[in-house]
Amino acid sequence: MGDALDTAGAEGGLWLPGVDYMAGWRGAREAADRLNRALLGAGLELSQVRAVASTDERGLGVVRIAGWPDAVERLAVLLEAVTSGGDGGAA
Repeated sequence: MGDALDTAGAEGGLWLPGVDYMAGWRGAREAADRLNRALLGAGLELSQVRAVASTDERGLGVVRIAGWPDAVERLAVLLEAVTSGGDGGAA
C-alpha cells in the first residue's frame, strides 16, 4: 500500500514450484477485507493498522495485522473492552 508498514516479512520471497498460493491467498484476502472493514467501522485508519492477506510456504492462507504501535494499542483497548474482564486470556 506504500505507507511504510512492512507487510512482507522474512518469508515474502519464498515460492515453491507446484504450490497453489492463489487459493490460500484468496481466502485470506476475504478474511482480511472483512477485518479491515471492521477496523474502519471502529474508527481506526488503515494507514495505521490493517489486516494483510498472505500465504505460508505450503500455500495456506494467513492474515496478519500490521500497524504502528500506537494504533495496535488502540485496537487492543477496543478488543479488551468487548472481552470479559480484559485479562487477555483468549490467546
